[in-house]
Amino acid sequence: MDKFETYEKMGIERCVFDYCERIAEKLKERFYTIDETAERNQLKVLHAFRKNQVQEACMMGTSGYGYNDIGRDTLEKVYADIFHAEDALVRPQITCGTHALALALMSNLRPGDRILSASGRPYDTLEEVIGIRDSLGSLKEYGIGYDEAPLLPDGGFDFGKIRDSLKPKTRLIAIQRSKGYSDRRTFSTRQIGECIDFLRSLRDDLIIMVDNCYGEFVEDIEPTDVGADMAVGSLIKNPGGGLAPIGGYIAGKKECIENAAVRLTSPGLGREVGASLGMMRDFYQGLFLSPTVTASALKGAIFAANIYESLGYYVLPDGSEDRYDIIQSVTFNDPEALMSFCRGIQAASPVDSHVRPEPWDMPGYDSKVIMAAGSFISGSSIELSADGPLREPYAVYFQGGLTWPHAKFGIINTLQHLVNDELIDRSLFK
Repeated sequence: MDKFETYEKMGIERCVFDYCERIAEKLKERFYTIDETAERNQLKVLHAFRKNQVQEACMMGTSGYGYNDIGRDTLEKVYADIFHAEDALVRPQITCGTHALALALMSNLRPGDRILSASGRPYDTLEEVIGIRDSLGSLKEYGIGYDEAPLLPDGGFDFGKIRDSLKPKTRLIAIQRSKGYSDRRTFSTRQIGECIDFLRSLRDDLIIMVDNCYGEFVEDIEPTDVGADMAVGSLIKNPGGGLAPIGGYIAGKKECIENAAVRLTSPGLGREVGASLGMMRDFYQGLFLSPTVTASALKGAIFAANIYESLGYYVLPDGSEDRYDIIQSVTFNDPEALMSFCRGIQAASPVDSHVRPEPWDMPGYDSKVIMAAGSFISGSSIELSADGPLREPYAVYFQGGLTWPHAKFGIINTLQHLVNDELIDRSLFK
């Protein structure tokens, strides 16, 4: 069967298919480079599995208190080795990335301490954790202060503002690797390392925490390789490989991890409790697959950038620049186009493809958000997904794709939806 015939059965017109195929053909060499990074990361993961003697017993899981959970304890050693860290906390009881970040902050700060965000305003959901927006149980309620160093106009770290924003009570520096819903470029691990070196030159008593969400395995080094005290992320993003059904991780300095374990459970119990509840096989297998899954998502992001940039839309990152996370934004300046894109992703999903996404008041956000996520794991953003706040400039944030063919079809389907909704003219594809 001709390739187009399979796409035609999925509702894709010839002009849309041919246009996208021409772009995909031009990306083959670049995709080869991505595969080489995935190969290095795959061997790094495998080395950690072998070093820590992962065995069948690790897959069994525990219930109740979870004492002597060999699978849980071994997995945390595997994560520590992958991140070249002293220790790691990897638990299903950490419900999401925001929870992991909140845990890292709340466990390593005390009343009177201050946080400095060195990467400008943090992601929306952290605003309520910190108390930028008033919220029950925020760090602000516990007497923990907050300062912010805006970025340079080009999106880089402003070392002068960072230095000027440090206060005697500043205890923790927060750096967000990915751009979130902001119009800036994601930081490379090298850039984060330069910022950490600068901070260490000013003071050696600071705890430096990096929000690593969406960045794991995109490069072959992680923030802990360049001096971060904690790298924090979600298992339903890159490191879960699409199999982890829940969970988060914190990898870094032993003292920071012990503090987090005590805060997660209870003083006196710490990391010794916390049953794995039969999830270990998914955690291990997802981690093992994550370098190649991340590579597939990265290809999808680059494909999307090149398609929409060629049609005249503002995309970030652009179609040719280096990548440091799996997120691709496309600015439509039109709420209808934003919603049409998300509906194209939803219709391309293996689960709930018949559902029509609508904007809603999503917890943790200050404006309505439309989210397309027809995923096997609810809310899993390593799976094919797209979302965006219904506010100017009406940018969509696309990420994920467990396989390159699925990511490819999802992007092609967004274009077809925009054509069907008469938001893009077919004449552009000639």
